[in-house]
Amino acid sequence: MSSHMALENLTILDLTRVLAGPFCTMMLADMGANVIKIEVPGSGDDTRSYPPFREQNRNGERESLYFANINRNKKGITLNLKSPKGKALFKRLVEKADVVVENYRPGVMDKLGLGYSVLKEVNPRIIYAAVSGFGCYGPYHTRPGYDILAQAMGGMMSITGAGGPTRAGSALGDILGGLHAAIGILAAVNARTITGEGQRVDISLMDSVIAATENTALKYLESGVIPPRMGNRYAAVSPYDSFHCKDGIIIIAAGNQKLYEKLCTEVLGRPDLITDPRFTDMPGRLANQDDLQVVIEDFLKDYTMEAATEYILSKGIPAGPIMDIKQILADPHVREREMFVEMDHPTLGHITVNGCAVKLMDTKPSVRIPAPALGQDNEAVYGDMLGITKEACEDLKRQMVI
Repeated sequence: MSSHMALENLTILDLTRVLAGPFCTMMLADMGANVIKIEVPGSGDDTRSYPPFREQNRNGERESLYFANINRNKKGITLNLKSPKGKALFKRLVEKADVVVENYRPGVMDKLGLGYSVLKEVNPRIIYAAVSGFGCYGPYHTRPGYDILAQAMGGMMSITGAGGPTRAGSALGDILGGLHAAIGILAAVNARTITGEGQRVDISLMDSVIAATENTALKYLESGVIPPRMGNRYAAVSPYDSFHCKDGIIIIAAGNQKLYEKLCTEVLGRPDLITDPRFTDMPGRLANQDDLQVVIEDFLKDYTMEAATEYILSKGIPAGPIMDIKQILADPHVREREMFVEMDHPTLGHITVNGCAVKLMDTKPSVRIPAPALGQDNEAVYGDMLGITKEACEDLKRQMVI
């Protein structure tokens, strides 16, 4: 394995807060980028006050685990972008940086005099990535954006749930926006090696959710029928659903005709289901899913989730339990894949944070340093990047510039 990290040559100025932007920069930091989180003096990122909390940290104070999870591997500085001196300092940082990431409402950075048109004059190679609810152009571009709005207006809620429109249990719109931002930034970095110039990367949460609805639009355009909510079922394949066992629920994913026939003969012991007119082909099974579910659940009623999963898998048919977070944390596969990482935090003490899902086998991403205290790296960053002395930093702090 290489001693290098994949993005160790990139310096990223991170103006983002809450989730979509910080998730993007967290991924880049996990892969080795030098991410400098820039926060408002005195208050910082809103998520410093978001639950879950550790009620008593090492200083006897309440502290956010939400912030600690999503901002690991980042340096932390404070900077007042409304102050003339703060604007000047930011431009000096931009001269030395590769990427700026922000998730203000479109137009805010322009009003501050720090929009892309200004920053590209400061550094023509700068990549300026903006994540917002609806992007930097279009009729909705000035609207405020939140995850639930992206899920609602991007179509995800209309196809999710068994009853009314349902929001995904996590902030999926924000996560998808952060993923698209990271991809866009890396694409722009590569483009810069071709053109020699940076560019603007514009990411909309609504766009990101629409992209994740995959073939929903095609179904409607071809049939004229708005796709309904189907719970855990899938409109193209059956049986591909959740099924009750003795002690819980498992998933069986018989994704093609061969797998369905194996399920009938090798698991259910019902070869007659292959020739049953209701289930002979995929359109028939999709039209008669309720009847098929009764047959499968009757077979599973005496099996535990674990026994059913192992038995079905042993016949070569995809299956797995529906796991809650307690089960996931204890799962040996998840542990080996390092999807949760334990670390020591200077004030929170021992904590567990999410691991990185990108597994680069030579330049391995990692969780190396805890999330920063507000402004903890002011002296180091301003000193290393701009040559500002400790005394000058203290003076800037007194002036509320940093």
